[in-house]
Amino acid sequence: MRISGMLVAIGLLVTPVAGPLSAQSAADYVIGPQDILLIQVFDQPDLGGKYTVEADGTFTFPMIGRVKAGSLTLRGFERELKVRLADGYFRSPQVTVAVEQYRSQRVFVMGEVRQPGPVALTGGMTLIEALARAGSTLPTSSGEVSIVRAARANGEEGPAMPGQDAATELFRASIRDLQGGSLSQNIELHDGDTIFVPRAELVYVFGEVKNPGGYTVQKSTTVLQALSLAGGVTEHGAMNRVQVMRMVKGQKVETRVKLTDLVRPEDTIIVPQRYF
Repeated sequence: MRISGMLVAIGLLVTPVAGPLSAQSAADYVIGPQDILLIQVFDQPDLGGKYTVEADGTFTFPMIGRVKAGSLTLRGFERELKVRLADGYFRSPQVTVAVEQYRSQRVFVMGEVRQPGPVALTGGMTLIEALARAGSTLPTSSGEVSIVRAARANGEEGPAMPGQDAATELFRASIRDLQGGSLSQNIELHDGDTIFVPRAELVYVFGEVKNPGGYTVQKSTTVLQALSLAGGVTEHGAMNRVQVMRMVKGQKVETRVKLTDLVRPEDTIIVPQRYF
């Protein structure tokens, strides 16, 4: 199954935490310059073939000359071509139009992925597919994915980062939810969307733990889970006196915590030695 293969490749599923994005099926894909169309006309093999849409959105088709495909959906252009061919050439022509190569639209996948950069937008492309084409997320990625949809001026290109523009729509997806296996809310992408995978935050674990050091954590990571990342507490550690050094208003503050409390970025967790 096509989707299942992509899930194996990236280990993700997507559940948006903001409002749903509108879907764009393959038939509703809007043709643009440089797209290569595969056109077939039933019983007329000489008319079929691959046609490249030029910068003005048109190209030359046999018998009828210049046709405009740019800004039309695949099904809309298919209907237009049928009308033109039926106008004095064929009775009830049967025409199918597909995209051989997507070149006019793209999304940007940035941040903690193996191959960041632009990805050609195919009809109905979802967040899962875009992440898979970027080579999947890195182990250093955080527990969230942001999808940025910006209102762009004519000719404006390039990725848009979260918080960059007041006219930007921002949607979030949780990697933890994605791994849960629900496909029902998998986000479909639009031309120009930017998918941003931020780097995971670090906490530091020292004292009576088996493997002291820095560890990447998610927003939902507890103190106990952070201790587990460090191999757990040694037999000499005092679990009831775990302390955290935390930055508060630019100052390091010593904080007593419960094992079920959530850690914060750049926390330093210290497990002291038992008294006896």
